[in-house]
Amino acid sequence: QVQLVESGGGLVQAGGSLRLSCVASGRTFSNYNMGWFRQAPGKGRESVATISWGGARTAYADSVKGRFTISRDNAKNTVYLQMKRLKPEDTAVYYCKADPITGGAGYWGQGTQVTVSS
Repeated sequence: QVQLVESGGGLVQAGGSLRLSCVASGRTFSNYNMGWFRQAPGKGRESVATISWGGARTAYADSVKGRFTISRDNAKNTVYLQMKRLKPEDTAVYYCKADPITGGAGYWGQGTQVTVSS
């Protein structure tokens, strides 16, 4: 079992920045690929960014490329999402997810709200 706790969300004006953090506990953090997802009101959950277990590989949704950066610190059991030039359409609940590198079901955090005002 992996427990994930997100933080760093809040209210920001368009063009501003936020950094989300997700701290993992319970299992060896480097055994998991990590990802950030978001869900806006009335919409499905979508992948925002993912990072491999060692941090060598990252991937981003087209809508956030060039504005968001995912990173991880395995020594701190933490994955980050640096968000810049935020837009109102980035408003959503942001979740982190841990996927075992051996496959199988992943684990979700409880989410953190990001609201971008125009």
